[in-house]
Amino acid sequence: MNTAAPSDRPLKVALLGCGVVGSEVARLLTRDGDELARRIGAPIELVGIAVRRLGRARDLDLPAELFTTDAHALVARGDLDVVVEVIGGIEPARELILAALEHGASVVTANKALLAEDGAHLFEAAEKAERDIAFEAAVAGAIPIIRPLQESLAGDAVQRVLGIVNGTTNFILDAMTTTGAGFSDALDEAQRLGYAEADPTADVEGFDAAAKAAIIASLAFHTRVTIGDVHREGITDVTAADVRSADEMGCVVKLLAICEKISTPDGDAVSARVHPAMIAKSHPLASVRGAFNAVFVESESAGQLMFYGPGAGGAPTASAVLGDLVSVARNRRQDVHGPGDTAHADLDVLDVGRARTRYHVSIDVDDRAGVLASVADAFAQYDVSIKTVRQEGHGSDAQLVIVTHEADDAALAATVEVVRALDMVRDVSSVMRVEGLN
Repeated sequence: MNTAAPSDRPLKVALLGCGVVGSEVARLLTRDGDELARRIGAPIELVGIAVRRLGRARDLDLPAELFTTDAHALVARGDLDVVVEVIGGIEPARELILAALEHGASVVTANKALLAEDGAHLFEAAEKAERDIAFEAAVAGAIPIIRPLQESLAGDAVQRVLGIVNGTTNFILDAMTTTGAGFSDALDEAQRLGYAEADPTADVEGFDAAAKAAIIASLAFHTRVTIGDVHREGITDVTAADVRSADEMGCVVKLLAICEKISTPDGDAVSARVHPAMIAKSHPLASVRGAFNAVFVESESAGQLMFYGPGAGGAPTASAVLGDLVSVARNRRQDVHGPGDTAHADLDVLDVGRARTRYHVSIDVDDRAGVLASVADAFAQYDVSIKTVRQEGHGSDAQLVIVTHEADDAALAATVEVVRALDMVRDVSSVMRVEGLN
């Protein structure tokens, strides 16, 4: 295993991946090498870049011999100080990171999917190797949220974290809000402008945000939370009518990652969920526009904090990677390592049915006497208290729009099933959670 790096020798860095983010990391390492050396206290030497194909055109002024297709040999060479992983996915990224740690290198990664699925294994390997895994770039791009949760708020008690952590979905929902467009048209515009991939599934179905929610919840509540623990709903069923209803309530629709500590009869527990929600326009997250991200933290002593900025893209993500690289490189020089896994609280992770919030429910019904009373009885059956009701008639049809007080998610789901079965109900056309209304 490597020992502390003498201050008179360069710190050797290998880069895994040279796509949008990797290319920007390599460019900045080359351009800003002298300044980074001053910040670290030692020069950095980029000694290898693992790529899938050699000879591919890249806008980088780097020697061809730096590039290799043998990533395993690169991470196993034994003289590396830091390995930067930006290839993404589960394998071979996991195998390469574990090999890098085993051969004495610290790791900087932007791999949210791997951390959300198998972070515990990686952190255990890093602890055994006495090396760092730094991952600021894995959540919300350039926005510094990992280090504040790990270090700045280490002496505080975080109660709740709400985040807009996916720029694609925020762009789509913002477009639906400002233009009145439907989901499909807004998605087409996002793809035309490059904010959405040709296959947008990971974004619009909430997988990307759920991985980030797992990482945030793990750090905020010192409990291992995996992506499988996160309740996930996407935005594909959000309609222009939902957006209009939100506006009438003084809200906007956002895809939110919500991680919170919940008191139960058995003690504190953790809830992590990702879903579209109506959020009050007075809430700071409501003003996050376009493809920007923001994370809103509520803690016992510090109160309310918000972190805002670009959540994706080559330059913003590379900024976070380089910040981690500087921090990890400083540790290598001093032969120390920073905070790793913080799972000492080991709280239970609750099913979404135990989460409590308010709900906006749109119900298409026959326009006849007794409908409202029957629907209200169904809500009362599961102790879901109604805050407001609005009824609009359309000939023989009508729509009830109900906003509830806070209720358990499971109670609301059971209520909806009873309402659907009523003979005067044609459809429960929309159910959406409501956040941020006092």
